Amino acid sequence: MGLLTFKGGIHPNDGKSLAKDQPITEVMPQGDLVYPLSQHIGAPAIAAVKKGDYVLKGQKIADAGGFVSAPVYASVSGTVKALEKHLNPTGSSVDCIVIENDGEYKEAEAAPVKPLAEMTRDEILGRIGDAGIVGMGGAGFPTRVKLSPKEPEKIEYIIANCAECEPYITADYRRMLENTEELVSGMRVILSMFEHAQGIFGVEDNKKDCIAKLEEAVKDEPRMKVCALQTKYPQGAERQLIYALTKRAINSTMLPADAGCIVDNVETLVGIHNAVINGKPLTERIVTVSGDAVEKPGNFKVLLGTNHRELIEAAGGFKKEPEKLISGGPMMGFAMITLDAPVTKTSSAILAFQEDIVAKAMSTPCINCGRCVEVCPSRIIPSRLADYAERHDEETFTSQNGLECVECGSCSYVCPAKRPLKQSIGSMRKIALANKKKK
Repeated sequence: MGLLTFKGGIHPNDGKSLAKDQPITEVMPQGDLVYPLSQHIGAPAIAAVKKGDYVLKGQKIADAGGFVSAPVYASVSGTVKALEKHLNPTGSSVDCIVIENDGEYKEAEAAPVKPLAEMTRDEILGRIGDAGIVGMGGAGFPTRVKLSPKEPEKIEYIIANCAECEPYITADYRRMLENTEELVSGMRVILSMFEHAQGIFGVEDNKKDCIAKLEEAVKDEPRMKVCALQTKYPQGAERQLIYALTKRAINSTMLPADAGCIVDNVETLVGIHNAVINGKPLTERIVTVSGDAVEKPGNFKVLLGTNHRELIEAAGGFKKEPEKLISGGPMMGFAMITLDAPVTKTSSAILAFQEDIVAKAMSTPCINCGRCVEVCPSRIIPSRLADYAERHDEETFTSQNGLECVECGSCSYVCPAKRPLKQSIGSMRKIALANKKKK
């Protein structure tokens, strides 16, 4: 039987060999910790501390600012130094809480725990929401909201996104190998809320060791199974993953729940385990530091709020000053303008490259080769959509299914004319979605 997959996609050099065999190493912060109040989709969190307050590790320092929001917790003990604006990894200036680390890591009392079997659905959701868990694969959608569909009885699949199809990133890979039980426990927590659902771990077949370890871990779990996916980008994109595993298609007007599915990232599931089983809020995550400019690429357990510069130092510094820094993966990540930005809940990786090959590429007119159409996982026509976007023709862009683009960048990757197709389409999508929301 063939491996599960979707139509389209590409096979870029994955670069994972640089860091995949490096075990998770803990990094302790040296300087101040900076906590953006916007580390998730939705309303920013609201500061619950003021300058001069002394806080403990695991203490809530910002409350959720609405239903679609999430609280923020201190990852160290120390004194609130300031409430001021700082740059986040994407280059935006946002409101932040700055804590001067006292180096003592005195902990706040953990939330009381009780056996999962004795917890109600509302108690589990409350624990996940209170812990500040969000989608940690990059989207940052508050997990409590995702796990609260209107018709929970219609959810048939809980999908663990174990694909990690972005080149260079190996944080989830190491989590699967080193924290298998915590990952399975997170799935067990979610399944306890959806009695008609089956749990699926979707893993690309270039991670055979992870597949074997997960299969062993779920052999006595009748409601869980592991499925091998074809190694192809963007296999981990939500729509493509759902189709590969269930053959159910969703579009831009639908949520995964409309197809009876809920999808969560590896790091998110581990966070759910820590919140519900251990009573611990979200204060840390695994981050990959890689790229050909990094001296010793690796995977690091990092306290949220840690400066990216300290992460680079933990990886041995630069062997050559990089021309390009990326937060996240090279396909869907964001170019960084400075290392002086904090690690946030959605910081999966920092990549440093000696050469900025994209900036040096010369864009030429489209030659109508059709390669972008062949690889597009959304089955749209990127070259035409980019033309509409560049002409600011929002009406035609929308009528030609421009909103169905998942901004994976496959089209830009294969374009022989080096046209910035993803960037053009992505910019117009944001405008069209904003205008649609106003209406």
